[in-house]
Amino acid sequence: MYRLIDFVAAFFGLILAFPIFIVVYVIGLFDTGSPLFFQERVGMYKKPFTLVKFRTMSVETKSVASHLASTASITKLGAFLRKTKLDELPQLWNVLLGDMSLVGPRPNLFNQEELITARSEKAIYDVRPGITGLAQIQNIDMSTPEKLAKTDAIMIKKMSLKNYFLYIVKTITGSGAGDAVKS
Repeated sequence: MYRLIDFVAAFFGLILAFPIFIVVYVIGLFDTGSPLFFQERVGMYKKPFTLVKFRTMSVETKSVASHLASTASITKLGAFLRKTKLDELPQLWNVLLGDMSLVGPRPNLFNQEELITARSEKAIYDVRPGITGLAQIQNIDMSTPEKLAKTDAIMIKKMSLKNYFLYIVKTITGSGAGDAVKS
């Protein structure tokens, strides 16, 4: 059932958000010269997939988890995109393809070994990663792997249609600050 909701929401979301995509893309060309960001992430059953987002950091920034990146690498447009969560919009494409869900554990990088271990012990990789979830609305990011894995496990165990939509609404209305970036 969730996959059908994901597909329909992503399909119509991409159509409705197309004008926003164009505007952000064009501004992004002037901001970094490369408005889209592609990164290999850990997907369901630990299979790799390519996550797509609007670029929020300079092109030279190393490919590390957000909490390990410096705030100095965030561009002016990037700061706005992160604050409004518009940087996440291109992930609707990942949802449409089936790599992600609207709601689920945020996909991590393959080099985040401590998080992979913690999540593996709790079977987090048995579900699709998501754009948002319980950890995001509670401001829990990947800098605390054990706490994140525990929160992800609680979300998965208590997943219901009500919670699915609750996490989406809370994200859209501004609950959660997203991934922290070190100062």
